Amino acid sequence: MPDIDNGMAPIAGAMPVPTNTDIPGSASECRQEEPMRIEKLYPMTSARLMVIDLAATLQTAALTLSNPQIGLAVVSEEGGKAAGVLSKSDLIRHLTDREPNTSIETLMSRNIISCSPVDELQAAWQVMVENRIQNMPVLGVDAKPLGVLDIRDALKVLFEQEQLQEHMLANYIAGIGY
Repeated sequence: MPDIDNGMAPIAGAMPVPTNTDIPGSASECRQEEPMRIEKLYPMTSARLMVIDLAATLQTAALTLSNPQIGLAVVSEEGGKAAGVLSKSDLIRHLTDREPNTSIETLMSRNIISCSPVDELQAAWQVMVENRIQNMPVLGVDAKPLGVLDIRDALKVLFEQEQLQEHMLANYIAGIGY
């Protein structure tokens, strides 16, 4: 579509008005947002990663989990592969059971519910909700721990995405563009 000179200067920062090629259902393809992937949250997930060795003491685990930003420690075996996870709840349950000589291996959960960096954030969040977990390890190739996704971080990013979509739709409807 050729530009029409209407004698008016463009407004600084104004978005172009969508053409018929931007309108859903038009002959051309619609713009598709790429889904948010876990890898885009790497700064958040890597900051929450704490890895403890399978042979570590309960004291070490308690010190690791005493950080308010850390809700889950990934327990690794030789070679760095994730063998299980240990949560604050696992440690507290141990304290109430008062079993002497308990190891991390007996306290940890071996059934690891995890995601990978290429997984969609929405899908990972759904798995967390369905399994009622607050923290999910992000595991790479060969089950190497890369980070921990906190449900609050996931919710914050998903909410921001929805706000952006709402803003773009409102601008589109108002004729401002997007």
